[in-house]
Amino acid sequence: MPIAIGVDIGGSHISCAAVELSSSEIIHQTYRVERVDSKEEKEVILQQWADCLNSVLQELGDKLPIGIGFAMPGPFRYREGIAMFEVNDKFESLYGVSIKEELPKYLDKKEIPLRFFNDASSFGIGSLLTGGFNTQSKVVALTLGTGFGAAFFEDEYPLIDAEKVPENGCLWDKKFKDSIADDYFSTRWFLQQYEREFGHKISGGVKSLIAHNSARAQELFDIFTLNFVAFTTPYLKVFNPDILIIGGSIAKSSQLFLNKLQDKLKDRGLQMQITIIDQTDQANIIGASHTFNPCFWNKIKDKLPNI
Repeated sequence: MPIAIGVDIGGSHISCAAVELSSSEIIHQTYRVERVDSKEEKEVILQQWADCLNSVLQELGDKLPIGIGFAMPGPFRYREGIAMFEVNDKFESLYGVSIKEELPKYLDKKEIPLRFFNDASSFGIGSLLTGGFNTQSKVVALTLGTGFGAAFFEDEYPLIDAEKVPENGCLWDKKFKDSIADDYFSTRWFLQQYEREFGHKISGGVKSLIAHNSARAQELFDIFTLNFVAFTTPYLKVFNPDILIIGGSIAKSSQLFLNKLQDKLKDRGLQMQITIIDQTDQANIIGASHTFNPCFWNKIKDKLPNI
């Protein structure tokens, strides 16, 4: 029974595990998660990634995976495996680096094929494979964390260049107000707003902000939700999804925004099922490993975005 390793690359972590491809199930004793400092030098980051992967390979012993699939945030040249991180406040030391060529130098088993898939697309595929959703549905998957990811699906396949989806099938780089969406729908927006108001930084993410000042956190989530609805409504109206799936670290605080989000979207004539996925990294792992499903890969490999 073939297995592949799925990898979730986050701005502050790496998680990975071996996955049974026939059932899309994680082999739980292989699951690993490690902290990563995205501000470090190239060699340090690659070694941190490799340490996590090598631990999975050691757990597998003589079982050789048919490949390693990465759920990778953009900007990234997914077909070639080249990082293009430059303005995302993370992994900037990897700009222009071929992960496909450089990372195997740090792995215990260097001959394993590597494939790269957008993290939001991985999240969406992993959620669709394991969440019991109608496979014929039109789905939008959004990840809200250190960055803002989006993917559009029909019949369980991501749409990159379809007529009713935004350019390259993503939203993070689209203009919003005085900047781009990624600056407004990520953890750093919350932390920057808090610092501007109170004059000091909070270490950690949104969870730390809530613990430090829950009342102000709710006010910021209200602003966040209004911005989010204003930005996403035009894209959602054009695509008209049946299901909206939301994951990422910010989604773990959905009690502060989900009800308002549902109400505001309904006010704009958008009625869809909204589902929060708590285990985003596991969905990403399963989705990334799915790139080694031959039918799936053959259909998408030539449509992978270079952004």
